[in-house]
Amino acid sequence: MKIKRVRKKIIKIGNVKIGGNNPIAIQSMVKADTRNVNAVIRQVKNLKSSGCDIVRIAVKDKESAQAIACIKRKTDIPIVADIHFSYELALLSIKNGADKIRLNPGNIYKKDEVRQVALAAACAGIPIRVGLNSGSVGGVRNNRKRKNPRNCKTNNLMTTAALSYIKMLEGFGFYNIVVSLKASNILDTIYAYKEFSKKSNYPLHLGITATGFPRAGIIKSAIGIGALLLDGIGDTLRVSLTDDPCEEIIAAKDILCALNLRNFGPEIISCPTCGRCEVDLVNIVKDLEKKLLNSEARRYNKSSRVLSKPTKVAVMGCVVNGPGEAKDADLGIAFGKKSGLLFKKGKAFKKIKESQATKVILKELNALIS
Repeated sequence: MKIKRVRKKIIKIGNVKIGGNNPIAIQSMVKADTRNVNAVIRQVKNLKSSGCDIVRIAVKDKESAQAIACIKRKTDIPIVADIHFSYELALLSIKNGADKIRLNPGNIYKKDEVRQVALAAACAGIPIRVGLNSGSVGGVRNNRKRKNPRNCKTNNLMTTAALSYIKMLEGFGFYNIVVSLKASNILDTIYAYKEFSKKSNYPLHLGITATGFPRAGIIKSAIGIGALLLDGIGDTLRVSLTDDPCEEIIAAKDILCALNLRNFGPEIISCPTCGRCEVDLVNIVKDLEKKLLNSEARRYNKSSRVLSKPTKVAVMGCVVNGPGEAKDADLGIAFGKKSGLLFKKGKAFKKIKESQATKVILKELNALIS
């Protein structure tokens, strides 16, 4: 099966293009106080090394907006200014070199204020993300008497609000737009994105917001974002986790890899183990995962375009499915009692001891991808 992506307008964020047939870009958000420039720079560099394509920072005051200039000088990844309540902070962020502005229609909605931001962004040649969140969508007014959000489902309200805000931006001659419609409820989020995608050609930034515990957040994000990606919807994404932001990148990469939309390293196939297994496969796989995450093997195909074939590695615990999966992989091990049979390109190669498994897999894998 091949996912057919919905082609949206191409928008450039710094040196990263989204929309069209461009790779789905991975985003995260710095969790340090933006005024602490050194901490932000460290986190931005860590995010980039983890595979992040675009980084967002919170701009809550003038000092935060002014910090963008220094952050930009010392990093080389697109920086998005996250703006709420104050259009003046958006203007100051643009002046200091932000590559994109995120505006929340729930708290920046006055026509003249939006017009000033749109004109400044147009002069700077940078896009605006119309960033709807279910938690703040009730503030949308659209220059009319406020509607009671209780009389309207959240997903419909977000879609309507986004389209209305876009119409206002377009009225100012501004078309350099990205859109997000995030809710903490997965079904609301999916519905809102699907409905909006039918009605607009602007690229979509996917995500589930306020996802709870980190493990649950990964699951919710995988379901919500994955469901949309399967329908071809989505041009950039953020997995929002109450955790280290680099964990968001790992989760995002895993979602894209699972759907074969981008590849960042070898695809690992491993069995869940059962009473037939006579080696400590759980720890072998955990050790392999840890070492792959810290090696270039995990990121060797980071800049890959859509649907290139990854290297497949099978690590199997017994003789039931082990040999078959190992033969089908580029590299595989089928374990028996305290040892395993190594396969390369479908052919049995040699026996290896359980204690040498990770070392041998990494060595052979590096030989395959070099």
